[in-house]
Formats: sequence, structure tokens, C-alpha cells
Amino acid sequence: MNRNVNLAATLAALLCGVALVFTSGAQTDSSKHAFTPDAIPYGPAPAFVPAGAQLAVLEGNPGASSGDYTIRLKMPDRYRIAPHWHPQRENVTVITGTFKVGMGDRFDETKMGDFPAGSFAFLDPDMHHYAMASGEVVVQVHGMSPLQFNYVNPDDDPSRKK
Repeated sequence: MNRNVNLAATLAALLCGVALVFTSGAQTDSSKHAFTPDAIPYGPAPAFVPAGAQLAVLEGNPGASSGDYTIRLKMPDRYRIAPHWHPQRENVTVITGTFKVGMGDRFDETKMGDFPAGSFAFLDPDMHHYAMASGEVVVQVHGMSPLQFNYVNPDDDPSRKK
């Protein structure tokens, strides 16, 4: 019981931190409705993904309790995201590079599909998946807030390693 209370408290603190990160990066200038590639406002990715990636909030607030959002995630070569799932549908478009995606609870590079620039995929809620960049990769993700990562193995959650 005590473990469940600690897990719930940790999750609540994580979600508050995610909302703060997303709110600080959200667009507040209503005249900014279009971006050229060199004007996308990348910054450090939130702690719930491994260090090394950059994130840009293009529209909405992914940390809000509701509403649409669009983000871009820029990842270096061999960047990996451990098996996880989202409670909301995730829509992913590969902008540059080749994004490798696998399904399931264990990261297995031999079972990943290659998705080159121009590819699109949607992942329904609760689909367990993992990903890796092949070369520098930029993906655009859009969906309904809140964007939430739930790692299959809690020890894979980078926000817990601080």
C-alpha cells in the first residue's frame, strides 16, 4: 500500500513538472501560426524522455488537461526511447531521417520497422512501443492533451534517474 502511495505521489509530481515544462514552451504569441524550419523554437526535451533530444511546441499545450497540441522532437543518431505507452492517441509524422519503431514490452532492435521521412503512423491509446533514431531524426507529434509517457519498466523512466 505504501509503495502505491509513493508511486502515485511520484507520478503526480512528474505530471506537474511536465505541465510546467510544456507551459513554458507553449506558444503565447497569437500571431505566430506558421514556422519555417529554421524558425522552429527548439529547446531541451522534458525529463520524461532521455537527455540529448530537443523539443519544440508548435501549437497548443501538451501538458494541459485538454486541447490539441503539436510538437516536434529532434533526436540525434542512435537516440533511443524505451518501451512505453500513452493514454491518448499519438499521431507521428517523420519529417527528416529514418525513425525506427518497434511494438511490445522489450526493446528489440531486430524487430523494429524503418520509417523514412514522409512516413505517418498513429498509435492508439495503451499501445506499447519503443523507438530509435537512425541518423538525425525529426518527428512531429500531434494529438489531444495531456501528452503523457508511461514506461513499461518504471526504471526506464529518465525522470526517475535524477
